[in-house]
Amino acid sequence: MNKAVFIRRFLTLLVLFAFIAGCASSHKQESTGEYIDDTVLTAKVKAEIFNDPELKVLQINVESFKGVVQLSGFVNSSRASARAVQLSKSVKGVKGVKNSIIVK
Repeated sequence: MNKAVFIRRFLTLLVLFAFIAGCASSHKQESTGEYIDDTVLTAKVKAEIFNDPELKVLQINVESFKGVVQLSGFVNSSRASARAVQLSKSVKGVKGVKNSIIVK
């Protein structure tokens, strides 16, 4: 009976270890929690840009990876580009902003 208990505990620990290792992130891949955080972060940045009267939300794309926001798309002035970066940086949780916005 002790052998059965030992085997059951060993298998339980093995499954837990595999679960924890499977949820860990790497340099190029996000963990599940990081993915959810980035999805929320992207939504918050998009909302800030959408609510700003100077910017057109349909022309600015927002993506996030591990807290770094990347902005891309087209705007009419460098002022609008700078405003998008400023709004992005003001969102709580943003670690950095990569600006790939093109001024028409």
